[in-house]
Amino acid sequence: MRRPRFRSLAGGAAGIAAGVIGGVVLTSVSTAGPTPVAAGPVLIDATHVPAVLTLPGEAIRLRYGLVCTPRADGLPCDGSGTVYLRAGQSGPFRAYVLQRGDESRDGRYYLDVPAEIADSRDGFSYYATLRDEATGATVSLPSGGADAPQVSLPLREPLTVELGRHLFGAVRDPDARVAEAGWGSRPDEVGLVGSRELGYSGPSSFDVEPDGTVDMLDSVNGRVMRWARGRLEYVRLAGALDLADFAAEPDGSFDVLDDAGTLRSFRADGSPRWAQKLADRTWAQLVRGPTVLQQPSEQWMPVAQDGAPLSRAGQKRGAHTAKHLANGHALLLDRVGEGELRLAELRGNASVQAWRITSETPLGEVQLAESHGNGLVVVMRAYTDERDEFVVLVLGSRGLVQRFSVASGSWTETAPLARFRLSRGRLYRLRTTQTGAFVDRFDLEVPQ
Repeated sequence: MRRPRFRSLAGGAAGIAAGVIGGVVLTSVSTAGPTPVAAGPVLIDATHVPAVLTLPGEAIRLRYGLVCTPRADGLPCDGSGTVYLRAGQSGPFRAYVLQRGDESRDGRYYLDVPAEIADSRDGFSYYATLRDEATGATVSLPSGGADAPQVSLPLREPLTVELGRHLFGAVRDPDARVAEAGWGSRPDEVGLVGSRELGYSGPSSFDVEPDGTVDMLDSVNGRVMRWARGRLEYVRLAGALDLADFAAEPDGSFDVLDDAGTLRSFRADGSPRWAQKLADRTWAQLVRGPTVLQQPSEQWMPVAQDGAPLSRAGQKRGAHTAKHLANGHALLLDRVGEGELRLAELRGNASVQAWRITSETPLGEVQLAESHGNGLVVVMRAYTDERDEFVVLVLGSRGLVQRFSVASGSWTETAPLARFRLSRGRLYRLRTTQTGAFVDRFDLEVPQ
């Protein structure tokens, strides 16, 4: 029996890692004197939460965490860094030295963006290079550096949506159940592995095709289960799948992204087409394209072009901060603190409409943000120390159009941002219980 081993992620731009990343402690300001390095391979990694959407006049501090090869004496490594900034999205960058502080929670290395750049009407773009002074190893964030820098835009005249304090327990019932399977290995069942002590894993992701076909990744049984036109079919996928995110492409092929950072493309009959490693060390979400929200760059990186896989260098060069939407626009999303979410829909680099959502209850990861009519559908988690639920918001040109809550509980582990899909103006949710897995549908109002 396989042990479930998917490492849950908080979601894109969810916050700087604190404490330990991969078992290596984030650096602090080192004491004076030589820096003896522990024997072993050279290690360097970094974390950063981009400043994606800023308010006029808002002070902007860029923070970075640095992971280096541990010192033999147990003290943190001695690091340094430079941020390359420019006003707007073109032209030369100017170098600014990172300062070192004592705050490990938000990142020990920081830069206060100069006002003449922070207040630019066209926003600003930037990247950083961090260095381990003991070994000379360096790392860039985002990994594409000057070829694909982070983009920050001003949030101008956003529509304000005040959610207040979340009322737990008032969840909405679905409008329809569109797919359901009990646990097992028969053609009409979905696989389950694990134990009560270690946890269970089953279908970790799903997708909904434009014609309404529901595809569930049955990773345990090595196949895709398809509910199409009232009947259940399945496609056997070659090779081990493990827990993964999943997308069904318009040409009938399937993309499977595993927790080791490898994206596998399968033809419509399930035969393997190609496999490619991601450019960054991990990921948060897979969407059609295929495009992956990769970390620590916190950017959307294309993994294939014209049906062929991109090299890791090609992924880095093609990275972009904004998510491409189905209506041809793009979306910038920024979580600020525990109770604020900022969103801007873009046409090119120009904002079409923007929203600023505030909540008295802390807001967690954004599970879904997609275009819908003349607005957006956003699904995010509201939580306290005792409980949590998903909040569904339909946003339009006048603000909040529709709001409801959805139960968050799931009996098995899933990919981090794979609980919801939007198709043909309807919201779909994957959920599991002790009896099996199912997909429910929620009908949505259409913003004008």
